[in-house]
Amino acid sequence: MKCPFCGFEESKVTDSRSAMEMMAIKRRRECLKCEQRFTTFETIDLTLQVRKRDGTYQDFQEEKLIKGIEAACRYTRVSHDQVLGLAHKISSDLMASQIREITSRELGEIVMKHLQELDTVAYIRFACVYKRFTDIKDLLDALDSIKYKDENFLQKNTKLKEMSYASKKK
Repeated sequence: MKCPFCGFEESKVTDSRSAMEMMAIKRRRECLKCEQRFTTFETIDLTLQVRKRDGTYQDFQEEKLIKGIEAACRYTRVSHDQVLGLAHKISSDLMASQIREITSRELGEIVMKHLQELDTVAYIRFACVYKRFTDIKDLLDALDSIKYKDENFLQKNTKLKEMSYASKKK
């Protein structure tokens, strides 16, 4: 490791710690020539290829995943920390599965599955872009496919619709 201060190529490690939930190692180093201290991070380089719809390949980038999920979750109850956690979980699961290639379709399905569990509005927003809805029928089909875990939600939603309809009649 080259010293960032003098460029000397030899240094000694004075301290090592795990960082980023065990996905990296943080090392404190000391240059053997100028004795300046600096920090390095060592990460595992496992490249996952994403096959796009047009047949081209791109390296998987967690940052792109975060941006896509954030866009779907904007103005919902999903926090930025939840978005980061979800993206990290998906990335970790993909790396743990030891696959070297995934299609953008498969990746989108994984994201939609997690978003459907997390927030219905975020799921629908992601699905609209991911599935490239061309008309209202596609949107209605996606809405019909949602299965609500909480029956109270359906009851409350029905009551709200009834109250809204009754107030419009007056």
